[in-house]
Amino acid sequence: MELSELIHPGMIREDSFPITMENSAIHLGSGSSRILATPWMIAFMERVSHRLLTCCLPEGFSSVGTHLDVHHLAPTPVGATIRVRVEVLSLDGNRVNFSIEAWDNLEKIGEGKHERMVIDEARFLRRVEKKMASF
Repeated sequence: MELSELIHPGMIREDSFPITMENSAIHLGSGSSRILATPWMIAFMERVSHRLLTCCLPEGFSSVGTHLDVHHLAPTPVGATIRVRVEVLSLDGNRVNFSIEAWDNLEKIGEGKHERMVIDEARFLRRVEKKMASF
């Protein structure tokens, strides 16, 4: 499989997410406010990146996150909706690099870079099973 035939710089995906109490800093324990928790913003960014690649990869392949560099720029209250946009910046072998951004209805709330590795799921799961056997 030649990834460069399936994935290329400039590919974009955007998804929106309603912010609920479950996504709040106070619920997660990462803060004391009813605002979007940073770990949830990051999870939404990873989710959209994963979804972009899932649409392009053949059966039996997936992707895993390997690196994040994110800035949470502004608070977003529970009840708002955020929009997350990811763009493929480059492809190096099985490594895919993204630009990631998030906005609420007023402003940009987050930005950064994200790296994912395309994996053969069966091979990856064999590694996981081998590791589980050692516990």
